[in-house]
Formats: sequence, C-alpha cells, structure tokens
Amino acid sequence: MSLLDARGRDGWFARVNPVAKLGAAALIAIPLVLTLDVVSALTALVLELLLIPFLGVGWREFWVRTWPVWLAAPLTALTIALYGQVGGEVYLDWFVVRVSEGSLALAAATFFRVLAIALPSVIMFITVDPTDLADGLGQTLRLPSRFVMGALAGLRMVGLFLDDWRALELARRARGVADRGRIRRFVGMAFALLVLSIRRGATLATAMEARGFGGQGVRTWARPSRFGGREWLVAAAGAAISTAGVTVAVLTGAWNLILGPR
Repeated sequence: MSLLDARGRDGWFARVNPVAKLGAAALIAIPLVLTLDVVSALTALVLELLLIPFLGVGWREFWVRTWPVWLAAPLTALTIALYGQVGGEVYLDWFVVRVSEGSLALAAATFFRVLAIALPSVIMFITVDPTDLADGLGQTLRLPSRFVMGALAGLRMVGLFLDDWRALELARRARGVADRGRIRRFVGMAFALLVLSIRRGATLATAMEARGFGGQGVRTWARPSRFGGREWLVAAAGAAISTAGVTVAVLTGAWNLILGPR
C-alpha cells in the first residue's frame, strides 16, 4: 500500500483529514528536534508504539513500511558513537575514532530520536491519498491552489515516471544496447527520461491552464475537506505525546535543549 493507492483503505483513521495527520506528526517532531536526550525520545516512542494498533496498520505492514527507519537509526547512532563529541571516560581512541561516555549517550539519544520522529510520519501517511491531501491543504490551510494543484500533479506523475523507466529499460534491452556499460546505460536512460518528463510537464501545464487552474477567480473544489472532531482528536494525541515526552524529560532532569547556551 503506497501513497498513490491509499484510497482503497477503509477504517476510522484512514478517513481522518490528512492535514490533521500532518499536524500531529509536526507536533510530535518539533519538541524532539529542540532537545537531544534519551528520556523524551524514548517516552514518545513508547506512546507511539502503543497507539499503532488503533491506526489500522497491521504489524506485518508496519515492519515492511518502516524497515528503512529501523536501518537508518542504528547507522546514525553508530556514526555519533564513533565520531561524536567526546565527553567523560574514553573507551576507545584510535585514529579519528573516539568512543567515550559522552558520545555513547549522544548515540543513544540520536537512535531513539530518529525513531520517535520518523515512525509516526511514515505510519500516518500510509493512509493518505494525494488528492485528499491537496484538498485539505487548499481548503483547510488555505494554501494557494496553484501550488497545491501543481504539487498534486507532480505527485501523480511519480507512478508514470517509474513506468516510463521500466518501459525504456525494456526497449533498450530489446534493441541490444542494455547488456554492457551499466554507468553509460544509466546516464543515457536518465537523460532520455528527463527529456520525456519535461515534455510531459509542459503538456500537463498547458492542459491545466486550459482548464482554468491558473485563473484569478475563486476556486471551487469537487470534494469538500472537513476538519471535525476526529481531526482534533488526532491532533490532540500528537500534542499529548510530545507533552508527555517533554514533561518526563524535564522532571527527570534529562531535558537537553540543543539551542540553549553551552
């Protein structure tokens, strides 16, 4: 289930306005960006994992969709542990690698921080349909319709982009020019796809202008985007998770504001 076919889903959370999901993800991420400590990130992560069963996402799909996050988080933590700021007792000092008590603490905080910020963003947007998101951005947040419709059209072209790449690869292989020189083949295909994308984008822009997408009048929308009780509940859940993380970190003395004085 990708962003492009999320409309096939049903369920309570799938019908929530995408703007509310975007706001909840932002409310969770902003406090975690401002601090670098284990307690706030771990608290937020635990609360997020407890809420996942109520979002209509099965555990199998959860792991399939989020495995890049689980791969990136330890790699990021490893980099911080080996090359991060030295503090406290030094456990390993070899060439440019310095593993210390401070670098390990930063690595642990970074690990949980990456998970706590990335996981809700991935999970929430599994059920987002691009058209619903554009409707919400245009009607709820009142963003310029030219920007919203242009972004929606570009997002809808992602599937065509992948299809064009596969078709171009098969065509070149049928002509016998895809057996050698992988780098040369990649560059040639990328250039051909760039030319095709520019032509398609120009055609799409002309078609959208002809249908009045660039008009100066008040725009009408085919489907209303409503922001009601369910949306406020999702936003409140995001605010509650971030508030709980900040509160526990402050009470335990672990709060570490990265923008504060050193």
